[in-house]
Amino acid sequence: MARGSHDLKKDRMDKKPDNAIDYKSTLNLPRTDFPMKANLPGREPEWLKRWSEEDLYGRIRKARAGKPKFILQDGPPYANGDIHIGHAVNKVLKDVVVKSHSLDGLDAPYVPGWDCHGLPIELMVEKKVGKAGQKVDAKAFRAACREYAKEQVSRQREDFKRLGILGDWDNPYLTMAFDYEANQLRALSEVIREGHLYKGLKPVHWCLDCGSALAEAEVEYEDKTSPAVDVRFPAADEADFLKRMQGVSGKGPVSIAIWTTTPWTLPANQAVALNAEIEYALVEFDAGRGSERVLLAKPLVEAVMQRYGIAKHRLVGQALGKALEGAKLKHPFYERVVPVVLGEHVTLEAGTGAVHTAPGHGQEDFALGLEYDLPIDNPVDGSGVYLPNTPLFGGEHIYKANDHIIQVLKDHGALLHHAQYRHSYPHCWRHKTPVIFRATPQWFIGMDHNGLRAKSLEEIKKVQWLPGWGESRIESMVANRPDWCISRQRTWGVPIALFIHKETGELHPRTAELLEQAAERVEKQGVDAWFDLDPKELLGADAAHYDKVRDILDVWFDSGVVHYCVGEKRLGIGKQDRADIYLEGSDQHRGWFQSSLLTSVAIRGKAPYKVVLTHGFTVDEQGRKMSKSVGNVVVPQKVIGALGADVLRLWVASTDYSGEIAVSDNILKHTAEAYRKMRNTTRYLLANLYDFDPAVHSLPADKMLDLDRWLMAKAEQLQTEIQKAYREYQFHLIYQKIYGFCVVDLSSFYLDVVKDREYTTQSDSVARRSCQTAMYHVAEAMVRWLAPILSFTAEEIWHHLPGKHDTSVFLSTWHQFPPQAKVDMRLWQQVLGVREAVRKELEKLRVAGSIGSSLDAEVDLYCEPELAHALSSLGDELRFALITSYARVHGDDKRQKDAVPSDEVSGLWVLAKASQHTKCVRCWHHREDVGVDKANPELCARCVTNVTGPGETRCFA
Repeated sequence: MARGSHDLKKDRMDKKPDNAIDYKSTLNLPRTDFPMKANLPGREPEWLKRWSEEDLYGRIRKARAGKPKFILQDGPPYANGDIHIGHAVNKVLKDVVVKSHSLDGLDAPYVPGWDCHGLPIELMVEKKVGKAGQKVDAKAFRAACREYAKEQVSRQREDFKRLGILGDWDNPYLTMAFDYEANQLRALSEVIREGHLYKGLKPVHWCLDCGSALAEAEVEYEDKTSPAVDVRFPAADEADFLKRMQGVSGKGPVSIAIWTTTPWTLPANQAVALNAEIEYALVEFDAGRGSERVLLAKPLVEAVMQRYGIAKHRLVGQALGKALEGAKLKHPFYERVVPVVLGEHVTLEAGTGAVHTAPGHGQEDFALGLEYDLPIDNPVDGSGVYLPNTPLFGGEHIYKANDHIIQVLKDHGALLHHAQYRHSYPHCWRHKTPVIFRATPQWFIGMDHNGLRAKSLEEIKKVQWLPGWGESRIESMVANRPDWCISRQRTWGVPIALFIHKETGELHPRTAELLEQAAERVEKQGVDAWFDLDPKELLGADAAHYDKVRDILDVWFDSGVVHYCVGEKRLGIGKQDRADIYLEGSDQHRGWFQSSLLTSVAIRGKAPYKVVLTHGFTVDEQGRKMSKSVGNVVVPQKVIGALGADVLRLWVASTDYSGEIAVSDNILKHTAEAYRKMRNTTRYLLANLYDFDPAVHSLPADKMLDLDRWLMAKAEQLQTEIQKAYREYQFHLIYQKIYGFCVVDLSSFYLDVVKDREYTTQSDSVARRSCQTAMYHVAEAMVRWLAPILSFTAEEIWHHLPGKHDTSVFLSTWHQFPPQAKVDMRLWQQVLGVREAVRKELEKLRVAGSIGSSLDAEVDLYCEPELAHALSSLGDELRFALITSYARVHGDDKRQKDAVPSDEVSGLWVLAKASQHTKCVRCWHHREDVGVDKANPELCARCVTNVTGPGETRCFA
């Protein structure tokens, strides 16, 4: 019976006199136990319990055993704090990838992992038990860290499982697991074997709060206000200095002006750097000390004079920077002579064009120090305090000493200018505090040792980066990054289990063997096995000549060797193979993607991944970052509790993750509405299959009605598109395609048309079984389309499908459609256009009050020959497609003057009117043959044959 929507409410019959026949029992009204109300927050945990009890993940592994593998290598979240919405996005995307490839028939395991070492855990444990070595010994402190990380893993694991993520949750990889720690040492051994590790004194980012060196990925840039000073470096030999210049005149002492925002580094100054190709000018002016001559970059002179507040000045000499190389200068407050050196890092962006150079406090400075054999002086300890023997400033904290240094500059007549300056400055990503560059002995993986940088850049080009900009981003980072400092001076981590000679600093000649012995001990006892080790146990008499390294490895090395510790050792990725995909947030180009790349190239000579997919960060509807102070934080646990995990999963899949991912209560509300539409469309399919056994009632394609064949062809084509989108990780397209199919192709057209046939034809008729066959195949296909995204709902649908199935949709592969019969797709496309044209005219009648439903109307269609021929081919069944009581086709030459031309279909005019015929109480069509059968006076002839006769025959709709 035709209606405006395909809900499952009991179709009412017109009010009848007491002696009227009740035909409701003759209708095939839909029915199903599949609930309309999803109640996801209540029902999803039941599925989780069932999956766990049935060991669904283990059964999937057995079902896929021996199939080609697809490996998504999980990047480990940090084991600290509850999961946030970004975690949810990341894990859901990974789950969608894994499940869709499992549907492809591949063996796609998912081994989740956690990053368990590092400073954030140390800081949390310090709050509870105190600092290691003070209130508690290091071993007890490590035990407390391990217990804390274990608790955090347990909490996060339950939240991830609640999202519907299928994986080996009972046996995840933990970077603090003894076997992982041991394999990490074996990975380090491989890096050493390939010649990439060295120990050196180099400036590294140093966090004063961490008390440790930081990796590049642990540094972020934030604005900071610093004391900016312009400082005179007087010429030590004015005659030599002026002889190097041209056109010299004027009077007064000669100096070079430098500009710096880190006055605290001046005690370590060893040179002043100029750019060889910049033209410099000697500028004469009076800054309150009488006439003086100061060297400045010529293009910056006016800006500098304005900064100094100098009204009058003149140029009294000039030279290219290279002419001044080797000139001698006096340190501004120490009895120290420093040279002029040349460096390409000197620019005209700010300052004076001359750069104060302290090789112990900067990367470029360090490089110049090596080039010019300058002292690598670092007078600052790990807590940011000048060493006691530092002249003038010993024992002072560097930041507090800034004011003291500025006063000393004034006292020595060296301060030209002082002001506060706002600028971007490196900060510790954990403490959000400024870091310093500090030269300390550290262990490094050399970027240019044995060609690591060049090989890594080659491998980057062999990887598919999604989105494409990821390639250039990581390429520039690898091309420009300094050597990787992998040592940390902390307590909770994997030790750099090496022995170095006390005099030469060289590694023990049996390092590879010793590392394996250390790994075997760690495998049994954890990292304490190294820290507790007496070197004599491994070295014997040699122990007197060697020091045991007590530094720990950078946590980015921990996670960066997942490809070795998990991929190779557990997932069976061979040394010449790679994981199929790494998937993380876009910040990991400088983090995990890069540390994984460098360690894999260092160990195996190739990238660890074939595809790298990145997603953006979550923001609110206005594009603002999530912030507690703003009040726009969306908590995944609350979303799941209110709407269910499937709605959250649908939001993730429906969003183009390549950019920022917007989320808010309003966005989730719209997502929930889309979810209900897809759920109820599927529910309607199931409700019309209540008496359908696919093994008994399925019809071959050549026996099916034309419209049903159209739907099958449409669904099969859509499945091809959906499979392609899954394999190309275009999940938002999948959402759009499935939602569009439900709303447009099914609800608005097919299901609307076939209700009459499904409800009114005989239950076992070809017309009805044809329709059910199409619905069955669509339901079988759609449940699989939805499964990677709406995992709980798909499982629920699966258990309501007719026929025999595996116990879970996740044990299946894509639906195999039966062989298709030929169908005129263009005909049905034309019908869709005509339906829209007719709908508009019927709406006018409805608004005018002439009709209620579309079945109260009749339409006459006046068409140009080609369209008339197509529509006429449907015969009387055209009325079912248009859902009117009559639909007559005429040539355009017989067009009535009040027929309305269609905007949708060229060559079509529509004339719609209210039907004057009696309404059949069973099918609701207004037909002239209602009452011809005296035994059934309220029925049309079609319903009579369906109720008491052989049943009607349908061919098309």
